Amino acid sequence: MSLFQRLDEHHPLNGRLAMAVEYDGSQYCGWQRLKHAASVQASLEQALSRVAGAPVRVHASGRTDSGVHATRQIVHFDPPAPRSEKAWVFGANANLPRDIAVRWVMPVGEDFHARFKALARRYRYVLLNQPSRPVLERANVTWCRDPLDAEAMHEAAQVLVGEHDFSSFRAAGCQSKTPWRHLHFIEVHRHGPLVVVDVQGNAFLHHMIRNIAGALVTVGGASRAPTTWPGCWRSGIAPRGM
Repeated sequence: MSLFQRLDEHHPLNGRLAMAVEYDGSQYCGWQRLKHAASVQASLEQALSRVAGAPVRVHASGRTDSGVHATRQIVHFDPPAPRSEKAWVFGANANLPRDIAVRWVMPVGEDFHARFKALARRYRYVLLNQPSRPVLERANVTWCRDPLDAEAMHEAAQVLVGEHDFSSFRAAGCQSKTPWRHLHFIEVHRHGPLVVVDVQGNAFLHHMIRNIAGALVTVGGASRAPTTWPGCWRSGIAPRGM
């Protein structure tokens, strides 16, 4: 799809729709709708309801935690009224706050489900590794002032690839029925002062990614050797989160 492809404004879309949403999660208590706190889901549903002229409920591919951003959060919904592609995208964006935006919308089959049809989910955790604290990028990175060995972090992370019990990396209040998850890959690379942790898997537990990142920082800072770290998390020793 061309970046500047014209959106159709003449043909109403009928049936179930999939939508990609981008957001800065700094001011939200996560994705999921909450009674007494701001959430991305509630803001999106309110905007779509205004476009449709009737209540709209969306279902997401995953629930991001408080402060987590997204570039392509996929959601689906069954519109109560037909609207064109342009109306959904431009109309939603006109009613959304500046830190949430719809990227695209498209019709999908009635059996499509953003959560259960997802093939994978991917997270990127960015560490700013320099002596001075960040200012302009403070909402997009985690600051680590002490030197990190990205190669050691990458080496240690490889034992997490595959299907494992990730109980040591879940939050105390995690409500998932099973701690077993399958990581497709985890990579750690340095780009100047940035140490980037990329993780892809079938699904993730509550706070799982930030706890993995925190544990890898202990390896990168030489607090724990890459060869001894696997035994610690497999024995149930709780890692240090970020």
